[in-house]
Amino acid sequence: MIGENIKRARHKKKLTQDKLAKLADIPYTSITKIETGVIKKPSVQTVVKIAKALGISMDDLIEGI
Repeated sequence: MIGENIKRARHKKKLTQDKLAKLADIPYTSITKIETGVIKKPSVQTVVKIAKALGISMDDLIEGI
């Protein structure tokens, strides 16, 4: 699940949800909803922003690192 992959990558980078949201320029609530599975299929634009903020590829984020 992409939410779990985002959370795992975020923890590896020692980022809070708030900090990741700011780096990705998306609402904090979007990060929390994606990580908890409320949003199961985030938009491609959102995934690209999160991957860029985490410094990983979109493929790594989707497939899990």
